Amino acid sequence: MKGNEVIAEAAIKAGCRYFFGYPITPQSGIPEYMSVHLPERGGCFLQAESEVAAINMVMGCAASGNQVMTSSSGPGISLMSEGFSFIAACEIPAVIVDVMRGGPGLGSLYSTQGDYFQVTGGGGHGDYHLMVLAPGTLQEAVDMVQSAWDLAFRYRNPVMVLADAFMAQTMESVEITEKRADPGEISSWALGKRSERGGKRSVLKSICLNPSQMEDLNDRLQAKYRIMQKEALWETLEMEDARMVIAAFGTPGRISKTAVKKLRKRGYRVGLLRPKTLYPFPEEAFTELPHSVRHILSVEMNSGQMVRDIRALARKDIPVSHMGHAGCAIPSSDEIVVSCLEILEKMEGAEG
Repeated sequence: MKGNEVIAEAAIKAGCRYFFGYPITPQSGIPEYMSVHLPERGGCFLQAESEVAAINMVMGCAASGNQVMTSSSGPGISLMSEGFSFIAACEIPAVIVDVMRGGPGLGSLYSTQGDYFQVTGGGGHGDYHLMVLAPGTLQEAVDMVQSAWDLAFRYRNPVMVLADAFMAQTMESVEITEKRADPGEISSWALGKRSERGGKRSVLKSICLNPSQMEDLNDRLQAKYRIMQKEALWETLEMEDARMVIAAFGTPGRISKTAVKKLRKRGYRVGLLRPKTLYPFPEEAFTELPHSVRHILSVEMNSGQMVRDIRALARKDIPVSHMGHAGCAIPSSDEIVVSCLEILEKMEGAEG
């Protein structure tokens, strides 16, 4: 299946029965698939008049404890960002898929990772965070989409699955099983559950005109985000004796595996550290690097947005550099190998 279809089918088999969205390339295959297959499964698909409308429909549906999803790309995600902030403030579980495209502005329809700053910082106004999952393969996209609602309900927080145009259009074999999410005890907070609460009303709101109420909300959210840190995920390859580490997520993470294997065959001690969650960021992975590490190369399809987070965590004696493209070109494994060899040569010269 193609990536967009994989994401949509995985969502349906996880129990998603509501989708509100708006077409924008390169994610339009997701709502297209949902428009056909959700009604067949007893669900509801609705194409909103805009991305702003779509995210507010998501908020209303999710506030009732339903499994609901939306998806968009680039400018559409920007339009939804106010809604992300409202949903996070009301502590409502929802799932958003961002299929990244070139930017800023209208940009390009091709692959990029330029949304890193936006989504890891929350996207909208205020002190809040989305949980951000970054699959590297279509099978991993299946697994992450199907785990997204478990995380969303567990923390009552919006969860984003971050893909890119290459992943959306790639076709490969996947296994998609029925894996219904565990919503937990939704009657304690969801709207429309008064009988389960003995007639007590539920109020979900984001406005706090009293400064102490505003601080209480933010304190509660920050405490939740600290607990979320235990959900951080990452993958490593050939890290035990690595002198140089490639850090990459998503599609470049997949390509970097091949680069590491090529370099190892040539006798170079290069490893890979691939974040699978971008929020929470895998802090432990970067604070506890092997003592052998002397350089980190961040391979990204942007201008080096993850570099800032890596530098904040890695030992101060480890330089962090960037390799990649900001114009929607996907780095090849050979390009990554060449960049690594240039850095390794400079390291050897400095040590010699």
